[in-house]
Amino acid sequence: MALLHCNFFSDVLGLCCSMDVILPQTTRQQVGQSGYSPGPPYPTLYLLHGLSDDHTIWQRRTSIERYVAGMGLAVVMPAVHRSFYTDMANGYPYWTFVSEELPAICRAFFPLSERHEDTFVAGLSMGGYGAFKLAMRHPERFAAAASLSGALDVVGLFAERPERQREWQNVFGDLGRLRGSDNDLFHLAERLAERDGPKPALFQWCGTEDELYPSNVRFRDHALALGLDLTYSEGPGGHDWACWDEQVQNVLGWLPLRERSATRAG
Repeated sequence: MALLHCNFFSDVLGLCCSMDVILPQTTRQQVGQSGYSPGPPYPTLYLLHGLSDDHTIWQRRTSIERYVAGMGLAVVMPAVHRSFYTDMANGYPYWTFVSEELPAICRAFFPLSERHEDTFVAGLSMGGYGAFKLAMRHPERFAAAASLSGALDVVGLFAERPERQREWQNVFGDLGRLRGSDNDLFHLAERLAERDGPKPALFQWCGTEDELYPSNVRFRDHALALGLDLTYSEGPGGHDWACWDEQVQNVLGWLPLRERSATRAG
Protein backbone atom coordinates (compact mmCIF):
# COMPACT_ATOMS: atom_id res chain seq x y z
CA MET A 1 0.00 0.00 0.00
CA ALA A 2 0.95 3.61 -0.49
CA LEU A 3 -0.02 6.15 2.17
CA LEU A 4 -0.09 9.73 0.92
CA HIS A 5 -0.46 12.87 3.03
CA CYS A 6 -2.02 15.48 0.78
CA ASN A 7 -2.20 19.24 1.23
CA PHE A 8 -4.24 20.98 -1.45
CA PHE A 9 -6.33 24.08 -2.08
CA SER A 10 -10.12 24.09 -2.10
CA ASP A 11 -11.80 26.72 -4.26
CA VAL A 12 -15.12 25.91 -2.56
CA LEU A 13 -13.76 26.62 0.92
CA GLY A 14 -11.21 29.21 -0.14
CA LEU A 15 -8.50 27.66 2.00
CA CYS A 16 -5.83 24.99 2.12
CA CYS A 17 -7.07 21.52 3.13
CA SER A 18 -5.66 18.15 4.10
CA MET A 19 -6.50 14.54 3.41
CA ASP A 20 -4.75 11.20 3.74
CA VAL A 21 -5.11 8.66 0.95
CA ILE A 22 -4.30 4.96 0.84
CA LEU A 23 -3.68 3.52 -2.63
CA PRO A 24 -3.38 -0.18 -3.53
CA GLN A 25 0.02 -1.63 -4.33
CA THR A 26 0.95 -5.21 -5.18
CA THR A 27 3.89 -6.27 -2.99
CA ARG A 28 5.53 -9.59 -2.22
CA GLN A 29 8.51 -8.84 0.03
CA GLN A 30 7.00 -6.78 2.83
CA VAL A 31 7.53 -8.34 6.22
CA GLY A 32 4.25 -9.36 7.84
CA GLN A 33 1.91 -8.63 4.96
CA SER A 34 1.54 -8.46 1.21
CA GLY A 35 -0.31 -5.87 -0.82
CA TYR A 36 -2.64 -6.31 -3.76
CA SER A 37 -3.64 -3.99 -6.58
CA PRO A 38 -6.15 -4.94 -9.28
CA GLY A 39 -4.85 -2.08 -11.42
CA PRO A 40 -6.56 1.25 -11.86
CA PRO A 41 -9.11 2.67 -11.72
CA TYR A 42 -9.47 1.71 -8.07
CA PRO A 43 -12.67 1.18 -6.11
CA THR A 44 -12.78 3.83 -3.41
CA LEU A 45 -13.90 4.15 0.20
CA TYR A 46 -14.37 7.66 1.58
CA LEU A 47 -13.67 7.21 5.30
CA LEU A 48 -14.96 10.05 7.49
CA HIS A 49 -13.85 11.26 10.91
CA GLY A 50 -15.86 12.28 13.97
CA LEU A 51 -16.53 15.62 15.62
CA SER A 52 -13.29 16.06 17.57
CA ASP A 53 -10.97 14.37 15.04
CA ASP A 54 -9.27 15.06 11.72
CA HIS A 55 -8.02 13.30 8.58
CA THR A 56 -5.24 11.46 10.47
CA ILE A 57 -7.38 9.75 13.08
CA TRP A 58 -8.16 6.48 11.28
CA GLN A 59 -4.44 5.72 10.93
CA ARG A 60 -3.67 6.82 14.50
CA ARG A 61 -6.41 4.76 16.17
CA THR A 62 -6.80 1.75 13.84
CA SER A 63 -4.74 -0.39 11.46
CA ILE A 64 -6.79 0.68 8.44
CA GLU A 65 -3.81 0.56 6.06
CA ARG A 66 -3.07 -3.02 7.05
CA TYR A 67 -6.74 -3.99 6.91
CA VAL A 68 -7.14 -2.90 3.28
CA ALA A 69 -3.72 -4.12 2.04
CA GLY A 70 -5.13 -7.17 0.29
CA MET A 71 -8.38 -5.62 -0.96
CA GLY A 72 -7.27 -3.50 -3.90
CA LEU A 73 -9.26 -0.63 -2.37
CA ALA A 74 -8.32 3.05 -2.25
CA VAL A 75 -9.25 4.92 0.94
CA VAL A 76 -9.75 8.71 1.07
CA MET A 77 -9.78 10.36 4.51
CA PRO A 78 -10.54 14.12 4.38
CA ALA A 79 -10.64 16.74 7.14
CA VAL A 80 -13.87 18.70 7.62
CA HIS A 81 -13.39 19.96 11.22
CA ARG A 82 -16.64 20.30 13.25
CA SER A 83 -18.85 20.96 10.22
CA PHE A 84 -21.16 17.94 10.41
CA TYR A 85 -20.46 17.55 6.67
CA THR A 86 -22.79 20.49 6.13
CA ASP A 87 -22.84 23.84 4.34
CA MET A 88 -22.62 25.73 7.61
CA ALA A 89 -25.01 28.56 8.35
CA ASN A 90 -22.14 30.52 9.90
CA GLY A 91 -19.00 28.95 8.52
CA TYR A 92 -17.76 27.11 5.48
CA PRO A 93 -19.63 25.10 2.80
CA TYR A 94 -18.28 21.70 3.79
CA TRP A 95 -21.19 19.77 2.27
CA THR A 96 -20.43 21.19 -1.17
CA PHE A 97 -16.75 20.51 -0.56
CA VAL A 98 -17.11 16.86 0.46
CA SER A 99 -19.94 15.94 -1.93
CA GLU A 100 -18.82 17.78 -5.07
CA GLU A 101 -15.30 19.19 -5.00
CA LEU A 102 -13.44 16.51 -3.05
CA PRO A 103 -14.35 13.58 -5.36
CA ALA A 104 -13.40 15.64 -8.42
CA ILE A 105 -10.05 16.61 -6.86
CA CYS A 106 -9.31 13.02 -5.80
CA ARG A 107 -10.07 11.67 -9.27
CA ALA A 108 -7.86 14.34 -10.82
CA PHE A 109 -4.99 13.43 -8.49
CA PHE A 110 -5.41 9.64 -8.39
CA PRO A 111 -6.74 6.87 -10.70
CA LEU A 112 -10.01 6.30 -8.83
CA SER A 113 -13.06 4.68 -10.35
CA GLU A 114 -16.05 6.90 -11.14
CA ARG A 115 -18.44 3.94 -11.23
CA HIS A 116 -21.34 3.90 -8.78
CA GLU A 117 -20.69 0.26 -7.93
CA ASP A 118 -17.06 1.04 -7.00
CA THR A 119 -17.75 3.96 -4.64
CA PHE A 120 -18.41 3.61 -0.90
CA VAL A 121 -18.49 5.83 2.17
CA ALA A 122 -18.19 5.10 5.90
CA GLY A 123 -17.60 7.01 9.09
CA LEU A 124 -17.90 7.13 12.85
CA SER A 125 -20.06 9.38 15.03
CA MET A 126 -20.34 12.68 13.10
CA GLY A 127 -18.75 10.79 10.20
CA GLY A 128 -21.46 8.14 10.35
CA TYR A 129 -23.98 10.93 9.92
CA GLY A 130 -21.94 12.29 7.00
CA ALA A 131 -21.66 8.87 5.37
CA PHE A 132 -25.41 8.20 5.44
CA LYS A 133 -26.14 11.75 4.29
CA LEU A 134 -23.81 11.41 1.31
CA ALA A 135 -25.27 8.05 0.28
CA MET A 136 -28.91 9.01 0.76
CA ARG A 137 -28.65 12.39 -0.93
CA HIS A 138 -26.59 10.93 -3.78
CA PRO A 139 -27.70 7.30 -4.18
CA GLU A 140 -26.63 7.42 -7.81
CA ARG A 141 -23.00 7.81 -6.68
CA PHE A 142 -22.61 5.37 -3.78
CA ALA A 143 -23.16 1.62 -3.77
CA ALA A 144 -22.85 1.32 0.01
CA ALA A 145 -22.53 3.39 3.18
CA ALA A 146 -21.63 2.46 6.75
CA SER A 147 -22.17 4.22 10.07
CA LEU A 148 -20.37 3.28 13.29
CA SER A 149 -21.93 4.86 16.39
CA GLY A 150 -23.39 7.49 14.11
CA ALA A 151 -25.00 10.76 15.19
CA LEU A 152 -27.96 9.78 13.04
CA ASP A 153 -30.79 11.66 14.75
CA VAL A 154 -29.54 15.24 14.68
CA VAL A 155 -32.96 16.67 15.54
CA GLY A 156 -33.09 14.64 18.74
CA LEU A 157 -29.40 15.15 19.48
CA PHE A 158 -29.61 18.91 19.47
CA ALA A 159 -32.79 18.90 21.55
CA GLU A 160 -30.98 16.75 24.14
CA ARG A 161 -27.92 19.05 24.33
CA PRO A 162 -29.17 22.61 24.68
CA GLU A 163 -25.83 23.71 26.18
CA ARG A 164 -24.34 23.39 22.68
CA GLN A 165 -27.12 25.23 20.91
CA ARG A 166 -24.85 28.01 19.68
CA GLU A 167 -22.59 25.52 17.90
CA TRP A 168 -25.56 23.68 16.40
CA GLN A 169 -26.96 26.98 15.13
CA ASN A 170 -23.63 27.92 13.58
CA VAL A 171 -23.74 24.64 11.66
CA PHE A 172 -27.43 24.24 10.80
CA GLY A 173 -28.96 27.66 11.29
CA ASP A 174 -32.57 27.68 12.52
CA LEU A 175 -32.86 24.41 14.43
CA GLY A 176 -36.63 24.64 14.24
CA ARG A 177 -36.38 24.05 10.50
CA LEU A 178 -33.98 21.10 10.73
CA ARG A 179 -36.66 18.39 10.83
CA GLY A 180 -37.67 17.45 7.29
CA SER A 181 -34.68 19.22 5.72
CA ASP A 182 -31.85 17.80 3.62
CA ASN A 183 -29.82 17.53 6.84
CA ASP A 184 -32.38 15.24 8.54
CA LEU A 185 -31.46 11.59 7.91
CA PHE A 186 -34.94 10.37 8.84
CA HIS A 187 -36.38 12.57 6.09
CA LEU A 188 -33.67 11.46 3.65
CA ALA A 189 -34.46 7.81 4.40
CA GLU A 190 -38.11 8.41 3.51
CA ARG A 191 -37.13 10.10 0.28
CA LEU A 192 -34.70 7.31 -0.57
CA ALA A 193 -37.39 4.66 -0.01
CA GLU A 194 -39.61 6.41 -2.56
CA ARG A 195 -36.86 6.64 -5.16
CA ASP A 196 -36.85 4.56 -8.31
CA GLY A 197 -33.51 3.15 -9.34
CA PRO A 198 -30.57 1.78 -7.34
CA LYS A 199 -30.38 2.44 -3.63
CA PRO A 200 -27.20 2.13 -1.55
CA ALA A 201 -26.81 -0.73 0.87
CA LEU A 202 -26.51 0.53 4.45
CA PHE A 203 -24.49 -0.87 7.35
CA GLN A 204 -25.11 0.36 10.90
CA TRP A 205 -23.45 -0.56 14.19
CA CYS A 206 -23.63 0.98 17.65
CA GLY A 207 -22.50 -0.07 21.10
CA THR A 208 -25.26 -0.74 23.60
CA GLU A 209 -23.52 1.44 26.21
CA ASP A 210 -23.08 4.34 23.80
CA GLU A 211 -25.10 7.48 24.59
CA LEU A 212 -26.10 7.50 20.91
CA TYR A 213 -27.52 3.98 21.13
CA PRO A 214 -31.21 5.02 21.58
CA SER A 215 -31.07 7.29 18.54
CA ASN A 216 -29.38 4.53 16.52
CA VAL A 217 -32.23 2.18 17.42
CA ARG A 218 -34.73 4.81 16.29
CA PHE A 219 -33.01 5.16 12.93
CA ARG A 220 -32.73 1.39 12.55
CA ASP A 221 -36.45 0.91 13.12
CA HIS A 222 -37.28 3.77 10.77
CA ALA A 223 -35.06 2.46 7.95
CA LEU A 224 -36.29 -1.13 8.26
CA ALA A 225 -39.93 0.00 8.32
CA LEU A 226 -39.26 1.84 5.05
CA GLY A 227 -37.82 -1.32 3.49
CA LEU A 228 -34.29 0.00 3.04
CA ASP A 229 -31.41 -2.44 2.61
CA LEU A 230 -29.96 -2.06 6.11
CA THR A 231 -27.54 -4.46 7.77
CA TYR A 232 -27.70 -3.70 11.50
CA SER A 233 -25.66 -5.01 14.39
CA GLU A 234 -24.92 -3.97 17.94
CA GLY A 235 -22.91 -5.20 20.86
CA PRO A 236 -21.31 -4.26 24.17
CA GLY A 237 -19.31 -1.06 23.99
CA GLY A 238 -19.32 2.67 24.28
CA HIS A 239 -18.28 5.57 22.09
CA ASP A 240 -14.65 4.50 21.75
CA TRP A 241 -11.93 3.34 19.39
CA ALA A 242 -11.71 -0.20 20.74
CA CYS A 243 -15.15 -0.72 19.18
CA TRP A 244 -14.50 1.19 15.97
CA ASP A 245 -11.19 -0.57 15.27
CA GLU A 246 -13.00 -3.89 15.42
CA GLN A 247 -16.09 -2.77 13.54
CA VAL A 248 -14.31 -1.09 10.64
CA GLN A 249 -12.95 -4.53 9.80
CA ASN A 250 -16.53 -5.82 9.63
CA VAL A 251 -17.43 -2.90 7.37
CA LEU A 252 -14.57 -3.78 5.02
CA GLY A 253 -15.72 -7.40 4.90
CA TRP A 254 -19.27 -6.27 4.12
CA LEU A 255 -18.44 -3.88 1.27
CA PRO A 256 -19.79 -5.19 -2.06
CA LEU A 257 -16.52 -5.05 -3.97
CA ARG A 258 -17.10 -6.19 -7.54
CA GLU A 259 -13.95 -8.29 -7.80
CA ARG A 260 -14.65 -10.03 -4.51
CA SER A 261 -18.26 -10.66 -5.58
CA ALA A 262 -17.08 -12.12 -8.89
CA THR A 263 -14.62 -14.40 -7.09
CA ARG A 264 -17.33 -15.67 -4.76
CA ALA A 265 -19.73 -16.22 -7.65
CA GLY A 266 -17.09 -18.19 -9.53
